[in-house]
Amino acid sequence: MPDFDVVSLPETDHVSEGDAAPDFTRPLVNEEYWGDRALDDVVSGPTLLVFHPMDGAFQATYLYNTIDDHGWADDLDVLGLSISSPYAHKRLLAERGEGVRIFSDPGAGVIEEYGVAHDIDGMTGITETRPAVFLLDADRTVEYAWVASEHPEFPDAEAIDDAIDRLVD
Repeated sequence: MPDFDVVSLPETDHVSEGDAAPDFTRPLVNEEYWGDRALDDVVSGPTLLVFHPMDGAFQATYLYNTIDDHGWADDLDVLGLSISSPYAHKRLLAERGEGVRIFSDPGAGVIEEYGVAHDIDGMTGITETRPAVFLLDADRTVEYAWVASEHPEFPDAEAIDDAIDRLVD
């Protein structure tokens, strides 16, 4: 495993448990095609909304492997979101993320609204998302929230399993 410098990220005022997840419209990609969809139109039950760094980054790969390993898409809708293009999302879904759909937010507007923006060192003008997970009920109320406070950092999969069990059962 390569060595990484762990960097603390600044405090952020992100969407939290009990908040209504902000609605937005962006291209939503599945394994075959994409089209503009509003979050409110696709949330009809328990939904896991996963913000991840650009497709191809090791953190995105790790998060989608975790989604597949835990079978979360078998239990509820799983929606990803990153600044990557619909073309990149389609390639990602061809390799992992069985049953997942991913929103494309190349302008990072949704990321800013959710309070999970992260400016990348050495890349002027590029904002991407910190890893973040929001478990939503059918009304888009956030039942569980986790947002990375350092880079790199990954969510606790067992805590997400427990939150899903509480919401789905």
